[in-house]
Amino acid sequence: MCLPKDVEFLSYLEPLGVALTSIVIFCSFTTLCVLCIFIKYKDTAIVKANNSDLTYCLLVSLSLSFLCSLLFIGEPKRLTCLLRQTAFGVIFVVCVSCIFAKTLMVIIAFRATKPGSNMRKWLGPKIPAVVIVICTCMQIFICVFWILHCPPFPEKNLKIKAGVIIFQCNECLDVLLWAMLGYMGLLACISFIVAFLARNLPDSFNEAKWITFSMLIFLSVWISFVPAYLSTQGKLMVAVEVFGIISSSAGILSCFFFPKCYIILFRPDLNTRESLLCKSTTQNTKT
Repeated sequence: MCLPKDVEFLSYLEPLGVALTSIVIFCSFTTLCVLCIFIKYKDTAIVKANNSDLTYCLLVSLSLSFLCSLLFIGEPKRLTCLLRQTAFGVIFVVCVSCIFAKTLMVIIAFRATKPGSNMRKWLGPKIPAVVIVICTCMQIFICVFWILHCPPFPEKNLKIKAGVIIFQCNECLDVLLWAMLGYMGLLACISFIVAFLARNLPDSFNEAKWITFSMLIFLSVWISFVPAYLSTQGKLMVAVEVFGIISSSAGILSCFFFPKCYIILFRPDLNTRESLLCKSTTQNTKT
């Protein structure tokens, strides 16, 4: 007699799906809590010194990057197949471009403090906004071309496993998927290199050190993601990508924001303009 084949996809009801969903919700909620802390203490020295507008944009995009991984969980549908890779790609590029813009502003702010410098005219919200828009538009162009030329669609694959139907999203053109990931990786590499070169700036401008650490974790996660993604099939392939999204986002959140939150909440004596200026003077004396 005919026996129905098992249909396999990463479900919200199975233990792996429940665990990943719980982690995503927790991380997104934690990011929003950090955002609330920075908004509440927006008039303090450490928040002002770290370009509050860019910080808010980065935290919102990080929260959305956690949530976009939920599109990978559950039964594949036409809308989720269209959105999951493109939403992930665009949101992550916004995150990385915010970090890149932060790195540039750290360098500009340091050079603007030197006597006779003409860099003061570059300070302000215009330069970060232009950087973010230009970097993000490139990724949007790739994603729009992908959707218009050959949009992803749900399919039931009967060839991967014998006796099992793999319900998955067919990306249609893998070249565009890797182009999207490659552009994101290129932008992350540029951010890492620029931040690494600026890591020895005085302590009051030590934003570059945290950017270097966060980008190092980000790149490490996605470099290890490629062989893991290519060596898995079915729902495990989806789980690997979700884990990569969570890990890289959590790495940026923890390296970049947790030290600042510690100072804001538990060491208010260090969250003063005098303390930052004192650090800068001490570092300049040493060098």
